[in-house]
Amino acid sequence: MKTFAIAGCGHLGTIIKKAYINGLLKDYKLVAAYSLRKEDAEALAEGTEAEVSSSIDEVISLKPDYIIETAAIALLKDFAINALEKGISIIPLSIGAFADSAFKAAALEAAEKSGARIYIPSGAVGGFDVLKTISLIAEANGFDIKAGIHTHKGPNSLKNTPLYSEELQNNEKDVFSGSTTEAIELLPTKVNVAVASALATIGPDNAEAKITSVPGFIGDDHCITVETEGLKAVVDIYSATSDIAAWSVVVLLRNLSSSMIFF
Repeated sequence: MKTFAIAGCGHLGTIIKKAYINGLLKDYKLVAAYSLRKEDAEALAEGTEAEVSSSIDEVISLKPDYIIETAAIALLKDFAINALEKGISIIPLSIGAFADSAFKAAALEAAEKSGARIYIPSGAVGGFDVLKTISLIAEANGFDIKAGIHTHKGPNSLKNTPLYSEELQNNEKDVFSGSTTEAIELLPTKVNVAVASALATIGPDNAEAKITSVPGFIGDDHCITVETEGLKAVVDIYSATSDIAAWSVVVLLRNLSSSMIFF
C-alpha cells in the first residue's frame, strides 16, 4: 500500500481527505497532514490515521511515497527539492513554481538522482496528453508551433491584484496579455493552470497567456490552444469553483494505482 501526505489543509486538501475516507483511494494510506495553521491540519487529520505534523521537515521524515501540495508556491519551493532528494515523489497544485527555470532544473535534477517523480495533475484544465503529443510531433519534424491559454474571469477574482480596477465591474476588458512566465510573476496564485499547460507544450517563456475580465462572471473558463502544421487542439474547460483541481489529484492517484491507465 502506498502512502501519502497532504501539505496545505485548506479547502482543496479537505476534498482529497474526504475522497480518502469515502474509499476512493483504497490503495493508499494518508500518513501526515501539515499546515501553517495547526488547527487546519488537525481538522484534516480527524477521522484518519494521519499524524499532524508540526513542520514540513517532519512530514519528509515520515518518508511517504507522495507529498501532495495544495497550499502555495512558497511552500512548494520550501520542501520540494529536499523531498525529491530523499526519493519522495511530489504532486503539486502550485504548478506556477515551475515557471522559475532555476527551481525547475533543481527539482528535475533531484528527481533524476533519487528516482522520485514530479506528477503534474491536470488541475482546472486538462488535455495534457494531446498537448504533449502535438508538441512532440512539431519538435520531431521541425515544425513551427504556437501554444497559449485564454482565461475568462470575473472581476471579483482579480481583486487585490495589480490587474483590478473598479471599471471591471461594468466593462468587459482584456486585462493581461503576455508570456505565461510574466503572468505567474504578476499573479502567483491565479494562473497555475497556465503554467501547467505551458509546461506541457512550449514552456512558460514561450506560451502566451491572455486574461479577460467579464462583469458578473463566476468561476474560470480556460481555453488552451496548441497548433502546428496539420494539427490543432483546443481544450476549453469551465469550472465554477476550484474543486476540480483537488479532484484531479484524486484521479491522478487512482490512475497511478490502476491496472488500466489513462493518459
